[in-house]
Amino acid sequence: MPNYANPAEFLRLARIAVPVTAALTGVLFAVGLYLALFDSPPDYQQGETVRIMYLHVPSAWMAMFVYIVMCSAALGTLVWRHPLADAAQKAAAPLGAGFTFLCLMTGSLWGKPMWGTWWVWDARLTSVFVLFLIYLGIIALWQVVEDQGKAARLVAIFTLVGGVNIPIIKFSVDWWNTLHQSASVFRLGGPTIAMSMLWPLLIMALAYTSLFLTLHMMAIRNEILRRRIKRLAMIAAAEGEAAPVAGIFPEPAE
Repeated sequence: MPNYANPAEFLRLARIAVPVTAALTGVLFAVGLYLALFDSPPDYQQGETVRIMYLHVPSAWMAMFVYIVMCSAALGTLVWRHPLADAAQKAAAPLGAGFTFLCLMTGSLWGKPMWGTWWVWDARLTSVFVLFLIYLGIIALWQVVEDQGKAARLVAIFTLVGGVNIPIIKFSVDWWNTLHQSASVFRLGGPTIAMSMLWPLLIMALAYTSLFLTLHMMAIRNEILRRRIKRLAMIAAAEGEAAPVAGIFPEPAE
């Protein structure tokens, strides 16, 4: 694995892995959506509305998972000085924001018929909305700080500080009274959801994860290439400025 800290090695890996994960993503989404829409039964209370769960729950999982990936990359930047850590973190931020936005939108669509309102400021919804704002703040930091090295360090610190919100999201339904139900899949006593609904949900979660891996590798690859182009442009500009100076002050003839 240390070899893939080299950008050239990562580009070689991505060239092979991206088509594989992209194909896997398509298969998983096809199977997951078919099971979710046509094979799984409607809920005895929520009816057909429960099918929003197969989009909402995986997007909520991914919103937190991507942030954990970013925290790992932040440690790679600050502690281990990993050559690709800041690129991985920068590439993940827009993807995490997208999953979080999808989580909020599908949750709103699900909440209207179930709760009678599009939005409530309970602990779970509010903490997820704060996560979305953190993602936007990270994206903004990358844009406003011109020095990439300084930006990477600032973003890494900000990301690690914002990581305190992840356990708040996870345990908010246990710590406070909220409209959200407690965990029904990943719990010590085992899942409480029916298997006919659990399997489509897990397959959709795998599809979301595979989609993230595909897009993340593509985004890191683009970031590496963008930095190479920028570096080459700076070298060319520096050489272009040095040439006239050499003409004004020619070397003395021997």
